[in-house]
Amino acid sequence: QVQLVESGGGLVQAGGSLRLSCAASGRTISNNAMGWFRQAPGKDREFVVSIGRSASSIFYADSMKGRFTISRDNAKNTVYLQMNSLKPEDTAVYYCAARDTIRIGVRPDEYNYWGQGTQVTVSS
Repeated sequence: QVQLVESGGGLVQAGGSLRLSCAASGRTISNNAMGWFRQAPGKDREFVVSIGRSASSIFYADSMKGRFTISRDNAKNTVYLQMNSLKPEDTAVYYCAARDTIRIGVRPDEYNYWGQGTQVTVSS
């Protein structure tokens, strides 16, 4: 079993930045693909980005390309999401997730473990 805990959310003005962290416990996640999703009120959970074993295996949702950057530190069992140039439409609860495979995934049902989420609010 893998437990995931997100942190780093908060309130930021449009154009600002936040760095989210996802700390894993229970076992190493070095062989797990990791993903970030987000969910705004009244909307479905939306794919943000997924990372495989290394930076050579990353896939971003189109609307996040160039603004968001995912990274992982396997020594710390942690995944990060650097978010820059934030927009009000980025406001959502952001979730970290892990797959029981190293292959990246884009659908929520492809992930086996989820964190509790962290709120990101971008004011205009």
